[in-house]
Amino acid sequence: MFSVFMRLTAILAIIAIFAWMMAEFVSETAGWLSVLLSLGFLLFRQAFNLHRLSQLLISPSYGEVPTAMGLWGEVYYRLHKLVKSWRTKLLNIEQQHQRFIQAIEASPNGVIMLNEENQIEWCNRFAEQHFGLDAKRDSGQRIIHLLRKPTFVEYIVKQDYSEPVRLKNMGDAEQFSLDVQIFPYGDHQKLVLSQDVSQLDKTESMRKNFVANISHELKTPLTVLSGFLETFQELPLTKEEQANYLVMMSAQTFRMKALVDDLLVLANLEANPEPPAYEKINTSAMLEKLLVEAKAISQDQHQIELVKSSNKDILGDEFELSSAIINLISNAVRYTPQGSQIKIEFKDQADGSAILSVKDTGAGIPQEHIPRLTERFYRADKSRSRDTGGTGLGLAIVKHVIQRHRGELLIESTLGKGSQFSLLIPKDRLF
Repeated sequence: MFSVFMRLTAILAIIAIFAWMMAEFVSETAGWLSVLLSLGFLLFRQAFNLHRLSQLLISPSYGEVPTAMGLWGEVYYRLHKLVKSWRTKLLNIEQQHQRFIQAIEASPNGVIMLNEENQIEWCNRFAEQHFGLDAKRDSGQRIIHLLRKPTFVEYIVKQDYSEPVRLKNMGDAEQFSLDVQIFPYGDHQKLVLSQDVSQLDKTESMRKNFVANISHELKTPLTVLSGFLETFQELPLTKEEQANYLVMMSAQTFRMKALVDDLLVLANLEANPEPPAYEKINTSAMLEKLLVEAKAISQDQHQIELVKSSNKDILGDEFELSSAIINLISNAVRYTPQGSQIKIEFKDQADGSAILSVKDTGAGIPQEHIPRLTERFYRADKSRSRDTGGTGLGLAIVKHVIQRHRGELLIESTLGKGSQFSLLIPKDRLF
């Protein structure tokens, strides 16, 4: 392929040869006229194509590169290839940028990009949710003008970003906590990452409450035992007094053992969230055994009734389910006056599931306490909490057992009329 210089030289040579031939065979005037006309045409064609190129560069549009013959055809061809190459690269960059944005949007963390003036350049949807921002509305705004938490303002002003800062009580209707950390990058720009740590906060709070509760629950029996032992050591006691003290010490020891046993059961359930190895449970036989145990717990001081309107059997762990029902029966016996009725019922539901419930006619539970009844050591009536002999872990155990069986614990209660605790057995666990 000839270079531009060679092409131009060839054109001029052709014009010169044509002009010489005209001068030689026609006239000298015709020769000069042909030179002028050829150069004029060449100049006009150059100016026309330069105008087209200028218009193309002013308002470029892919696919509209003109065509031409000769030298300008070569120029336009090369320009077309160059535009096509740039367009391909631009499309690749746009696709990479789009994938990058989609990846950030898919992240469960909030992401905010700040410039050197701490102004928001871009943020993802999780950052909008975490900080109450709007990516379009708040673009260009200083972050500290929108997020005015003193802890965050101090964090960004000090410029020590080695550790994240925790922001609590975020949000309006529903409060949550965030861990926020800043990562400098580029030319004095910053990347703000936020992570919802509400569950971690809740877990830490539960851990602290658990330690406080277990310490409180063990303190009383240990204090009693310690006092009795000091009495044995320091005072002369008759055999009858010793026997009475030993009975009381035994009761406190039993209480601590029951508490430790329940803690071990609960720990085992929490450590194994997966469903147990399912076996076919003869529901009728299991309920008859539970009825006998219920009467033994009540010591015939309550009217205990068993109602079976379902003939279905259950797939599950018989020991776990029996323990859960015994916990519910024990609670009913504790909180129901002597002579009152307690009903154990197993019935089908319209959607194919079944309900296994324990209903009492006790004093009932105030509605504000019901959502928290399954918390460890939570007691609706603290004045009676230890007189009844419970450990405060029974309903937490029941909840974990039924969740392992993919079911649900339902609680209904009316003050002055009694309470009903029900295990909802899903239909895929019945046959």
